[in-house]
Amino acid sequence: MFAVLRNARKPLLRITAALSTMALVACAPGAMSSSGGSGQKTDPSTPVQVALLVPGGTANPGEALLARQLRLAAELAVADQKGVNIDLRVYNTGGSSAQAAQVANQAVDEGAKIILGPLHGEAANAAGVAVAPRGVNVLAFSNNTDIAGGNVFVLGPTFANTATRLASYAAKQGKRRIHVVSEQTPAGEAGARAIEAAVSRAGASLAGRTSFPRSQDGVSTAAPKIATAASAGADAVFITSNTDDVLPFLADALNAKGVTSPNPQLIGLTRWDIPAAAMQLPGLQGGWFAMPDRNLTQAYEARFQAAYGESPHALSGLAYDGISAIAALAKTRGSDAFTQGSLTQNAGFVGVSGVFRFRSDGSNERGLAIAEIRNGQAVIVEAAPRSFGGAGF
Repeated sequence: MFAVLRNARKPLLRITAALSTMALVACAPGAMSSSGGSGQKTDPSTPVQVALLVPGGTANPGEALLARQLRLAAELAVADQKGVNIDLRVYNTGGSSAQAAQVANQAVDEGAKIILGPLHGEAANAAGVAVAPRGVNVLAFSNNTDIAGGNVFVLGPTFANTATRLASYAAKQGKRRIHVVSEQTPAGEAGARAIEAAVSRAGASLAGRTSFPRSQDGVSTAAPKIATAASAGADAVFITSNTDDVLPFLADALNAKGVTSPNPQLIGLTRWDIPAAAMQLPGLQGGWFAMPDRNLTQAYEARFQAAYGESPHALSGLAYDGISAIAALAKTRGSDAFTQGSLTQNAGFVGVSGVFRFRSDGSNERGLAIAEIRNGQAVIVEAAPRSFGGAGF
């Protein structure tokens, strides 16, 4: 076991868990109307100039790899578009919010009509504030909704969207008394808030909440409390923890206390199939989690592998999605392609992991499948929706 769980963060977790105070700055460009009208006008007869902001230019090898793969994915998407000419120009943020703001302004000076990226929430916020007075919208790779709003839209899968999908499915399956389990970290607290709101929207009820410090003692203390909640009538336990650190220990502790699916049903806010070894954990068998449309993600992975001879990073598809949305709007919306009204069209877009659309508050909705872990495999129990307005939304 362990004395204190490690505090290293993966890129996806880091872009999720920005401090909530960032929202105060992110809303500064709020003069831009959510009903449309704001955004750079384009000339449909000329190439569409798009600025791609990536986390390159640092000594961090992980950031350098991700910057390269985001660029490759965007270039792949540009090559795949038919009927629209995109002039893609790449700018490095150097892992700095100040540099993100600087290169965002530089990109607009050089003719960019819309900005794709940057990755991290702080950088996306800075870029959005910098170019808001110039009427330029930013499609950030972040999934941190605290920095969304005004002229900043987030592409990353959000806690709110995932929680809503899972809570709705659970309620339909009769799992209506939901106990929330979260770590005492920014990401854990944000995830718990998203779950609680989703439970309310689904017409289910909150059967309590257990939060714990990210430590061995924290997990050990939380497990009996969760078991008590289950015996008191909670028919689902919705967990925020990530598979790469807390979840394996928590799953073992709950399994030892008899807290296993389907009574109560364990539900995960994060992907329980990454890494695949997590699906071998006895305590997670029968658990539910949400995932993108597997057929589309596999097709993208194969396309990327064929083009570049390497597997794509899990976040690289966000760059492909961004270019796909930009191209679709350029083809159908003329000079108003990048106004907020166009970006938030109800029909949405089709990306490499399924359908998605931007909301007027800068967040997004994505079509997700529901998976259940059975014998160490992820089995789809409800397919991802292929359009908005149907099952799954």
